[in-house]
Amino acid sequence: MLEKALLALTYNEHDPEQRAKPTPQRQGEAFCELLERVRDRDVPTVGGTGATVVVTMTLDSLLGGLAEAVLDNGDRISAATARRLACESGIVPVVLGGRSEVLDLGRRRRYHSKAQRIAIATRDHHCTAEGCDAPAARCHVHHDNPWALGGHTTVREGRLLCPKHHRAVHDPARSVRLRT
Repeated sequence: MLEKALLALTYNEHDPEQRAKPTPQRQGEAFCELLERVRDRDVPTVGGTGATVVVTMTLDSLLGGLAEAVLDNGDRISAATARRLACESGIVPVVLGGRSEVLDLGRRRRYHSKAQRIAIATRDHHCTAEGCDAPAARCHVHHDNPWALGGHTTVREGRLLCPKHHRAVHDPARSVRLRT
């Protein structure tokens, strides 16, 4: 199936520029295009956000500047690539103002919303248990102050914990040291 999909995306007999590219390059570009066509509802969710790519960049770069953008896994892409992806993909641009404050991430609700999870992942980057570097995409959002005891569902009171440490932090028989 993958081979047939890539062949369909690489075959364009009327485009001399595409025909001039080496086959591996055309197949790589086709694979990227195929991934960009996948709807986020068609992939499993992890940590409540699914296959959402978060791109952090300045407003100037979003509007046409040249500074690099940073992906939530730490990789860097050009501002032009980030703008292209924003046009058609399910990426979430985290646009920063002059003092690096988040300008817009959505609404609040009872459970941490997708927007809140993205904001927390952008801030924490990985599990906040001491010594753990599980990436944000594998983590849950934990309430620092338990909701059942009057805690709030906010970005400020949420933190990333991998499943192992999230279970442990709720187990009175275990002790988990958290980074502040």
